[in-house]
Amino acid sequence: MGRPKRNVRAAGEETLTPPPSLTPTQSIVRVIKPEGNNLYTCALPGGQDAPPLLLELAQRFRNTIWIKRGGFVLAERYVEKGEETRAEGEIVNVVGDERAWRKQHYW
Repeated sequence: MGRPKRNVRAAGEETLTPPPSLTPTQSIVRVIKPEGNNLYTCALPGGQDAPPLLLELAQRFRNTIWIKRGGFVLAERYVEKGEETRAEGEIVNVVGDERAWRKQHYW
């Protein structure tokens, strides 16, 4: 049985509106490549000198929103990395409407 359409629409609409501000642990990153099992390698905005991050996709976006290589996502880094996961953070939002997101002061 598939997901109800209201959940799919809600997840899609959530990606269109950017948050008003970011917390200190959040940043906008570019997806380099998918690693499988809802894990993605992402690059920080620091450029070549910053090491890539391994991020996992939030549960509400799994099997609903597809992330393409080179796209932008909003990542939240874990404060304390747990032993049970190798991910360094979580993808909490996907940049859907890039024009609206670029108008924000934190971009």
